[in-house]
Amino acid sequence: MQMIKVALVIILVFFFCSNNNDQVEGQVSYGFYDKVCPQVENIVRDGVQSMSLSDPTTPSALLRLMFHDCQVQGCDGSILVDLESNSYYKSEMRSSRNLGIRKREVVNLLKSVVEAQCPQQVSCADILILAAREAISVSGGPRIDVPLGRRDSSNPPNSSLADSSLPPSNLGVNDMLQLFAQIGLSLEESVAINGAHTLGITHCFSIESRLYDESKNDEPNEHEFELYLKLSCPKGSLTSNVSFVLNEPTTLTFDNHYFINAINGRGVLRIDAEIPFHPLTALYVQCFAADQDAFFKAFSSAFVKLSTYGVLTGSQGMIRRHCNALS
Repeated sequence: MQMIKVALVIILVFFFCSNNNDQVEGQVSYGFYDKVCPQVENIVRDGVQSMSLSDPTTPSALLRLMFHDCQVQGCDGSILVDLESNSYYKSEMRSSRNLGIRKREVVNLLKSVVEAQCPQQVSCADILILAAREAISVSGGPRIDVPLGRRDSSNPPNSSLADSSLPPSNLGVNDMLQLFAQIGLSLEESVAINGAHTLGITHCFSIESRLYDESKNDEPNEHEFELYLKLSCPKGSLTSNVSFVLNEPTTLTFDNHYFINAINGRGVLRIDAEIPFHPLTALYVQCFAADQDAFFKAFSSAFVKLSTYGVLTGSQGMIRRHCNALS
């Protein structure tokens, strides 16, 4: 009997190990589209590279778009859906937390190219993940191998859920760590994922509370940099929704300068200013500032975890024909 049990274990191990790159029903996997749409990754890669040449801000916009989709009930492409103005439901884009989100049309365009080659095979959710992956790579960041097989949400999007799920711009370190711990990120990965701020800009409305709330005067700031932020984002400005500051000087390059600038007191958001001095995160910030490869490794791991948390798979959800519509 014992020998029979051992034999069964060996058979099961062989079965799972020999099929770990095939399409697996009910979960994401590596090589998911190898048989049904092997060209999908090349299509997305070529598209993102081309669009980034015409608009260098495309990578940062795609990365932020992916983050905002995945933090609301998982990476299901719900942020891409548009609804009629008289609809009972409200698009996630109606949430104030999504102000400044751009480049949704890039995913729609990529989807149309993929559909022409592989109709009704690849989800918008997967295309968005691949686009964000390419955004990082084309900007000089790591090449991240991501599992695929997500399905798109078939339910109307919910702006109220976006309001409650997306973190506020004045998020502090403790709340950040709690947020990412809920999706399985380690302390090191939680610090690394904040390195995504190395790309792009910060709108002035996102730092007004930090700059002008006199009750919050305990944040470690470099005086000259705080003065620069106040000059760039004056109090009571009528253009705070459109005016912005660069996250860092190499804002078009995915590198470890975010951590270097944070250590030097040049963090833009509250989390950026706090993270190099918090006892739980300071050593990781110093490590990533000194070793870009260590940052890339931890960020890649965090990216995969975020992109696979709470996703729809198997027979759940749907494969949309158009990313901006529930059809």
